[in-house]
Amino acid sequence: MDTGTHITMGIALGGLSTLDPAVQVDPVLFNAVLVGTIVGSHAPDFDTVLKLKNNAVYIRHHRGATHSIPAVLMWGVLLAGIIHAIVPSVSFLHLWAWTALAVVIHVLVDIPNAYGTQAYRPFTNKWIAYGFINTFDPYIFMLHIGGIIAWIFGANPGYTFLIIYAVIILYYVKRYIDKKEIVKKIHDYFPDTEQIATSPTIKQNEWRIAITTAGKFYVGVVKDGHIEIVDEFEKVPLPDNDLINLAKTDKNAAAFLSFSPVYRWEINDFDDFTEVRFIDLRYRSNERYPFVAVVQIDDNMRIMTSYTGWIFSEQKLQSKLDVGENPV
Repeated sequence: MDTGTHITMGIALGGLSTLDPAVQVDPVLFNAVLVGTIVGSHAPDFDTVLKLKNNAVYIRHHRGATHSIPAVLMWGVLLAGIIHAIVPSVSFLHLWAWTALAVVIHVLVDIPNAYGTQAYRPFTNKWIAYGFINTFDPYIFMLHIGGIIAWIFGANPGYTFLIIYAVIILYYVKRYIDKKEIVKKIHDYFPDTEQIATSPTIKQNEWRIAITTAGKFYVGVVKDGHIEIVDEFEKVPLPDNDLINLAKTDKNAAAFLSFSPVYRWEINDFDDFTEVRFIDLRYRSNERYPFVAVVQIDDNMRIMTSYTGWIFSEQKLQSKLDVGENPV
């Protein structure tokens, strides 16, 4: 989920903690738990700082190790330990339980997004992206905001957020069923489907889809249950040659390939260099595919420059490459 939703979830869990008898009778413990749930609800995304280094490192590692099973177990103990060191009079067990719950919920609500996480590490490094909840879902966000406002105006926070979370669970079930129906229709329409990537939008009745069949990639939208294919590409295997193998050694291309399960590639020859471009098909927006990796290789088979990330105009991409923003 987005940062704003994670933070509101932390506040909501702090309110929910008032149902804990130990928290009810101890204002100091409540304040400690509130801090723990707010920080814990955002802690796995502390790896966002990797973006300061470069996009390749960010793409390869964001929602990776920090969302893994060992990290989830570690975050609760670490954060509760720090808070308990500052406020040693409170119950560590209750503080840890609510802080750890905030961390667990953070990871659980990231898994249904289209972006995905490596939440099943160390058992597998595969990116898990079930694709039935938008990264920013206005319904989930507004339910939390409504609960916080009700709390401010005197509503019981425990029961308020208990009701809200019951509604949200039902909402997740509903969106999961929506996706299952879309997947079934796609399989009926394309019997040789090998893989389907779904990306819900903020509109309840509109989804983005990327379909992999035995011989083609199809990109489309689903509106009101109707499938509309807007692009199709031949599924051509990545060549095993010196140019492609060199491009794959570039850190930006390697990061892209480690992350993207559905992409096509292009090779474009220019006067002084050859450009290898990898294009993720899951995020089509405004008739563009903004998530790409580009490697430019000179005539002497040396990598000149490269880039990976979300780019919404060709001019912006070329400016990134011209300045060598991500040199090898």
